Amino acid sequence: MLGWLLGIAVAAALLIAAWPQTFGLEQAPIVAQVVSMRMGVVGIAAVLAVVFLLMLGARRLRRFAGAVVVLLLVFMVASSGIHLSRGVDDSTAVAEEGDVVVLTWNTLGDAPGAEAIAGVVQDSGADVVMLPETTIEMGTEVAVLLGAQGNPFFALTTDFANAEYGALNTTMLVSTSMGTYTAQPSVDVGQTNTLPTVIATPDDREGPILVATHPVAPIPQQMRNWREDLAFVASLCTQGQSIIVGGDFNSTLDHWTSLGVGTGDLGTCVDAAGAAGSGAVGTWPTWAPAWLGAQIDHVVASPDWRAVDAQVLTGYDDLGTDHRPVVAVLRQR
Repeated sequence: MLGWLLGIAVAAALLIAAWPQTFGLEQAPIVAQVVSMRMGVVGIAAVLAVVFLLMLGARRLRRFAGAVVVLLLVFMVASSGIHLSRGVDDSTAVAEEGDVVVLTWNTLGDAPGAEAIAGVVQDSGADVVMLPETTIEMGTEVAVLLGAQGNPFFALTTDFANAEYGALNTTMLVSTSMGTYTAQPSVDVGQTNTLPTVIATPDDREGPILVATHPVAPIPQQMRNWREDLAFVASLCTQGQSIIVGGDFNSTLDHWTSLGVGTGDLGTCVDAAGAAGSGAVGTWPTWAPAWLGAQIDHVVASPDWRAVDAQVLTGYDDLGTDHRPVVAVLRQR
């Protein structure tokens, strides 16, 4: 009887770890952290499977250990399959005239420096750059460097009190080719709770709304704020407007299941990497290989935009930040 009860408990735990959406637990404490790192948890399951295989030699434990090994193997196949189904494509599409290239990169408080950030912007051909944890001083310096290279941008920002702490800043760079944009006051358009979001609207009212966002990380003392932040960003994507959102969402596609509307991943917005077949490439942390990390940095867009390409850039892991840049090529339908 004890063996059966333990077996059922193990099966339930593995089901929750593989697909917490079954029980609506994808944003629950502990579960949210576990599902973020699917391949890491698969690795732990593999180690446990070896341990229980060794236990098969004990006669009294043989049946229970064998059942656990089978459950772990099923979990490993299922969770790996879910992860890989989101894509590891690293091919590159060439942007056409009229496309909007969006780059997002959490810079860990200006860590890479202006020249490195400007270099990534130039390399990616970005028209819009979302920079969580980048100060306006750094953003302005990057814009000056890009302008000197014949690629003029202007910088917009939102910061909270004690803005010397990098995470309390979010900066957006917009190419002058996009027209002029104005950052909207939080009192009018809302705001994430702990870390700032920039919401910019086109002065000519013809371009898409641009949002650089940074929902707080789902650490124990911030779980409610994390959920509210994700719900706020999802609400921006349900207002029937053309919108492009990029930033460090501190969440994966799994966490958004209850927030999608229709065919959207987050509200009506679609995740560019998931749509382009690169949704399984990790953006954090840079010390882990991309196949192992979590994709928590995203570019999402309203249904009037189609992602023709999205890549996690793995060639900048030594520039001081713990996040990888994400670049997406969006084409208006």
